[in-house]
Amino acid sequence: MTVAQTKNRLGLLSLVVSIGLVAVKFYAYHLTRSQAVLTDALESIINVFTSGFALYSLYLAGLPKDENHPYGHGKVEHLSIGFEGALIFIAGVFILYSASLSLLHPHPVARPDWGVVLLAATAVVNLGVGLLLVRSGKRLKSVALVGDGQHLYIDAVTSIVSSGALVLVAATGIERFDSGAALLLGGFILVNGGRMLRRSVSGLMDETDTAVVAEVIAELQAQRRDSWIDVHNLRVQRYGSNLHIDCHIQMPYYFSLDEVHTQLHDIEELIRARFAVEVEMFVHADPCTFSACSLCLMPACPVRQHPFQHTVVWTVTNAVKDERHHLG
Repeated sequence: MTVAQTKNRLGLLSLVVSIGLVAVKFYAYHLTRSQAVLTDALESIINVFTSGFALYSLYLAGLPKDENHPYGHGKVEHLSIGFEGALIFIAGVFILYSASLSLLHPHPVARPDWGVVLLAATAVVNLGVGLLLVRSGKRLKSVALVGDGQHLYIDAVTSIVSSGALVLVAATGIERFDSGAALLLGGFILVNGGRMLRRSVSGLMDETDTAVVAEVIAELQAQRRDSWIDVHNLRVQRYGSNLHIDCHIQMPYYFSLDEVHTQLHDIEELIRARFAVEVEMFVHADPCTFSACSLCLMPACPVRQHPFQHTVVWTVTNAVKDERHHLG
């Protein structure tokens, strides 16, 4: 099974589970007439729409590059998270409004025991499927699957809090526990929707993923050759699960074009071997200058003008700058 097929099957699983749990939660609301349960059920409706959109985005992200999309279709996964975050945020606003009215005018909660049983069952399912999606999403480098799984985590939390509210109402007879829990859940949902929107915007705006950049630099440092005098202006862009990397590498100016091509090919291959996703890498070769002699490890260099002093250790701080390194 291909990576794209695995992603699509996981997305379909999320959609089917979401539809089933929405039915269970609205049945629980029918039995209890609880504001907290209604809040949980409304939030779960969002799961259905977002899971469906996530499934479609996974299908698009798996399509090959074409003339209109030379970098592939992977960025649609960030759009999927933004769509999901926007719906969650809107739901949070509505839930806060509804819960506030219910807090001012509480109403009786019927059959809380059945509500607790049904919501607890949905929480267990959501946690299990959410864990599967997050783990698989991280392994497959899919932000859409990770986002969908995290949303199921949120759904599980709302179910647990709603169950707790029903237990308190049954134990104390204080109906405002139900509305208070709904108000708390509305705020929680609102904050998480905002966070997902922020993550979506970051991805669409090509915000630097420092962890991935650090991995690329660490691999170059670990596999470093004497002829790789310097690395700078390193940039990483993520297109769905795929990576686009470009950088400048300084090499001896007397290398032939064939030798430079061999070195660049080796660099690209070692980076591709490091990441379990498709990597598109463009490396620009800069000729060395005599000012780089003090940083160069090339043995028996025929044109050396200055003795070697020390190497520059490449880090996230210095390798991303658009300037060659120097002593100082």
